[in-house]
Amino acid sequence: MTRTSPRGGLTAFFTGRAGGRVSTACAALGAFAIMSSGLAPSAVAADIQSKQWYLDAMHAEDMWKVSTGKGVKVAVLDTGVNPDTSSLKGQVLEDEVPEAVSYKATEDYDGHGTSMAELIAGTGAGGGMQGLAPGAKIVPYRVLSKGVSSTDKKKTPSLPDVIKAVADSDAQIINMSFGSDIIDPDVEKVVKFAHSKGKLMFAATGNDAESENFIGYPAAYPYVVGVAAADDKGKVGGFSEFGNYVDLAAPGLNVPFWCDATFRSYCDEGDGTSMATAVASASAALIWSAHPDWTPNQVLRTMIDTAGRTWSKGERSNYLGYGAVRPRKVLENSNINPGSAATDPLSFENGTGVTGVNASPSAPAPTSSQPPKNPSGGRTSAAGSVSESSDNTALWVALGAAGAALAIGGGAFAVIRSRRKA
Repeated sequence: MTRTSPRGGLTAFFTGRAGGRVSTACAALGAFAIMSSGLAPSAVAADIQSKQWYLDAMHAEDMWKVSTGKGVKVAVLDTGVNPDTSSLKGQVLEDEVPEAVSYKATEDYDGHGTSMAELIAGTGAGGGMQGLAPGAKIVPYRVLSKGVSSTDKKKTPSLPDVIKAVADSDAQIINMSFGSDIIDPDVEKVVKFAHSKGKLMFAATGNDAESENFIGYPAAYPYVVGVAAADDKGKVGGFSEFGNYVDLAAPGLNVPFWCDATFRSYCDEGDGTSMATAVASASAALIWSAHPDWTPNQVLRTMIDTAGRTWSKGERSNYLGYGAVRPRKVLENSNINPGSAATDPLSFENGTGVTGVNASPSAPAPTSSQPPKNPSGGRTSAAGSVSESSDNTALWVALGAAGAALAIGGGAFAVIRSRRKA
């Protein structure tokens, strides 16, 4: 379900998911929604890091011996970012936000933007969330404004204006953990401009696969990396939207987040492509910090080439794209070939455009439409070249035990999702 607003604005939004609770946020230009989680407190800051299962699974401690993301700036476009949490003190570059688009950039009315910032670059100080790239810095922007006063909505900068400002800055990565099913020509135009200025952009694919699975923007725009959500078993979340605009996957289930804007407690069972997007952005920061002379194309190409998957290199799935992000596989190989600096690693997708959720011309045959039915277990596989046994999890464990390339949980991803009704 893709629509174009007559004014170029956004008039529909994604809803978030976690524990049956829904959290949404709207952009000033239209209605963007946060792919967020519920608000019931369930963990105190003191033990929240024990809930960040993906740090061990991705071997974060080993990666930090090579790179922490130092020297890389990540623009977080969201509900604003609170720079005063224990994990973000000294990590937020509020003075680098251009005045014209700085309205309440450091006042987070929901907790969502701060959660994304901590997932990317939190230091873990004071028992706060530990970011995957704790050496990186955050440049905060508010673009979402649901549930605030009419004055705030009017003053919140538009998404095109913010992306333009970031494009003209020295921030290298743009994190957009939100989306809409509305095509906005102004946003699409400025996204292309940001790409021309050397920015690497990540956006959430959406959380509505179980209801309608519409195409999500900005994830589906050319030059934006669409990120799906997966769990510790390598399973794509049933809510995670799918289609030929999904490029990569990252941890997005049972991930901690701030419960609300009081910043008194964390919740520890967040599900959403928002979280996955933040982890993907952090992964890029780790790689770019280790290879500061690389172009965005080279950073992204190595992410794609080393992604965890159970199908052939160069092929993609409508569910996890080219596979699960594995920055360690880039960092541990000092001789890795990043390829051409000028060649777009997503040139096929960017040239073809989004042709519908069933389109995947370069993917293995089973993923070109609905995944094949598996009558034995009532589940389906989008793994393509993988034998369709009823125990793909066992396959994942076996690959990990055999020392296969690192993915979330230690093995290659076996892509599994619940069978959808026609």
